[in-house]
Amino acid sequence: MKKSKLLLVLSVMFALIFSLAACNNSEKTDTGGTETDAEAGEGTINIGYTGPLSGPAAFYGERTLNGVQMAAEEINNAGGVEVNGKKYKFNVVSLDDKYLPNEAGANAKRLMQENKTPIIFTPHSGGVAAMQVFNQQEKFIIGAYTSEPKVTEGGNKLTVRIPPRYDGYLEPFTNYSMEKFGKKIAFLPTASQYGKDWAEKLQPHWEKAGGKVVYNSSIDFAKDTDFFTIITNALKEKPDVLFIGGPSEPTAKVAKQARELGFKGGFIVMDQAKFDEMKKVTGSYDVLNGAIGVMPLVNSDSPGIPEFVKNYQAKHNEDPGSEAGLNYIAMYAFAEAIKAAGSVDDPEKIMAHMQDGLDNLPEDKKVYVIPKIDPNGGFEAELIVAAIEDGKVVPIKAD
Repeated sequence: MKKSKLLLVLSVMFALIFSLAACNNSEKTDTGGTETDAEAGEGTINIGYTGPLSGPAAFYGERTLNGVQMAAEEINNAGGVEVNGKKYKFNVVSLDDKYLPNEAGANAKRLMQENKTPIIFTPHSGGVAAMQVFNQQEKFIIGAYTSEPKVTEGGNKLTVRIPPRYDGYLEPFTNYSMEKFGKKIAFLPTASQYGKDWAEKLQPHWEKAGGKVVYNSSIDFAKDTDFFTIITNALKEKPDVLFIGGPSEPTAKVAKQARELGFKGGFIVMDQAKFDEMKKVTGSYDVLNGAIGVMPLVNSDSPGIPEFVKNYQAKHNEDPGSEAGLNYIAMYAFAEAIKAAGSVDDPEKIMAHMQDGLDNLPEDKKVYVIPKIDPNGGFEAELIVAAIEDGKVVPIKAD
């Protein structure tokens, strides 16, 4: 009797185990989407993102990611993209790299291994450089949200530089600041590689125009939160202009603290920081009077602006900045390039059709007008420059 009861119990347990195993196997198949997608004629294209989603640059990272996600959602809601008769939808997979290049490189490898992402966005030049070590071998396109010219000048054939290159800003920024305030400048940009490269370009240009760099340092926004000492040291040299920049929020704090310490001059603001984002910290544009930088997206007159601003405000309860806008249009351009290439997983084919991606952009999605991509992979667009005068955004002509 005892043996028969034991056998009965064991039989029931084995039956349950096999039953659960069968259930688990079917759930994995459905979750992976292979059978369901095949039957429905649909597939998934994973798009990677690595950027700062924590720390001092978190807002900057989140807003770049918002642009990518918003475009992907709109494309999916409209039915996705059709490639060779099959429908695909986008799935954005994001990882936090804390604004650290080595973390960005590690994240990219993880995204490729786990999600097979043909495109990976990143919003900092250090992250781009880390990924360029292996992206051509691993076969993925870098969606580089950085205006650093070097990222597309080194021969990497699978990198798309999304913003206009920053060296186009040197002349209008220099001319405006010298004419309005004077020729002595103090350097206080972000300590990132991008900030160092910007400073190395601006210094000889400023000096060639007859100016003088009276103080040259940088701020590590990942470590420093109080800038009193470094700004005080810079102001001791009596500069007419401060060169500042990095993520918008800490850059705004630098400008605000400089005013609190009595600085009356102008600001050259690196293109990474945006006036509209800085205003959220300073409380008004008055603190930024005399600053020259990039035109805020909401003040632009591109055809896709009204609809984009309305939809972004509804989703995020704030105005979009150019971080969101440029990544939004880049995601749409990649989607169109995938369609034109007839491939969802061949980065070289997709890259070869990036001009088609720009040419085929719907008019109402053009939050920026980007007519072409150069032979090295950089988007080319008109530079839209602005200054803050009497508490208002004023357009400044730039060649």
